[in-house]
Amino acid sequence: MKSHFTSSLFFLLSISPLFSQTSGLTGAWESGPPENHVIMIVTGRYFSAVVINKTNNVYLGTCGGTWRTEKDQFIELHEFNTMKPGWIGTELKSLLSIKVGTLSFKTNDKTEVFTRIDDGKPGLLAGAWIITARTTAQGIQKITPGARKTMKILSGTRFQWIAYNTDTKEFFGTGGGNYTTESGKYSENIDVFSRHNSRVGMKLGFDFTFEQGDWHHKGLSSKGDPIDEFWTKRESLEK
Repeated sequence: MKSHFTSSLFFLLSISPLFSQTSGLTGAWESGPPENHVIMIVTGRYFSAVVINKTNNVYLGTCGGTWRTEKDQFIELHEFNTMKPGWIGTELKSLLSIKVGTLSFKTNDKTEVFTRIDDGKPGLLAGAWIITARTTAQGIQKITPGARKTMKILSGTRFQWIAYNTDTKEFFGTGGGNYTTESGKYSENIDVFSRHNSRVGMKLGFDFTFEQGDWHHKGLSSKGDPIDEFWTKRESLEK
């Protein structure tokens, strides 16, 4: 298991395309057998990947950060990586080929194929978001993103949240699954949770609205605690 897990992470942490149509990467992808299953979400500038054992719903690891292209290379800058913390802050490059519905990553004469889950549609919240405020008993509490951040990255049907610190390389937790957006309701079906495996299988419902471009998210957490949060598109914070 350790060998395959390492291989799975390595392939999705070091990829580069042979073409300039990087929009074809946007969406959610999966690879590997149930015992070492990789689910990757790619947005316009950011990506995340999580490895799980689908047989017993056990979380195995996660990684992600930013990506860009230069000529025929796909370059990733790691912001979190539970398998290789030393890679945080490191750029990795490799080769990629895309066919209809699949990505094939080739590194050191090894190839791993990812199958498309979705292309970023139909979810209204597709993209990378950073929490920037929450409502408390004292009112709205602003959160200034820095090295310590909580990011939520969504494709058209998949989501993953990650709490981490790029300076200290600390990792605080992650969770994810499928989601829907319909009639002002945001619903999650959790299938991975790093802190408490008992959360897997839970279904959560929230009210959501857009307020001056921010995502206002209100409901109950997986622990049953009230949530009233504001999330900002990461691109707008980094202009």
